[in-house]
Amino acid sequence: MAIGFALLSISPLYEKEVYERLRGTPEITEVHPLFGEYDILLKIETNDIDSIGGVVINKIRSIKGVMDTKTLIGTKSLSGET
Repeated sequence: MAIGFALLSISPLYEKEVYERLRGTPEITEVHPLFGEYDILLKIETNDIDSIGGVVINKIRSIKGVMDTKTLIGTKSLSGET
């Protein structure tokens, strides 16, 4: 299992619409609205790291109103799990 996080900048006219579309995406397990530099924080869970990129490119960036994304890949190396 691979876990990623994405920070999204959303056009002010599309915030609610983007939020609702993201909630309906199976690989997106958490959607958090934010105040600050970014508008939404997502948690993405897939089978492998490459699939996280596919979700971001094909399912997130393609939504009307998403202006910018920043993707972070999670790691278990600090927790001692293998």
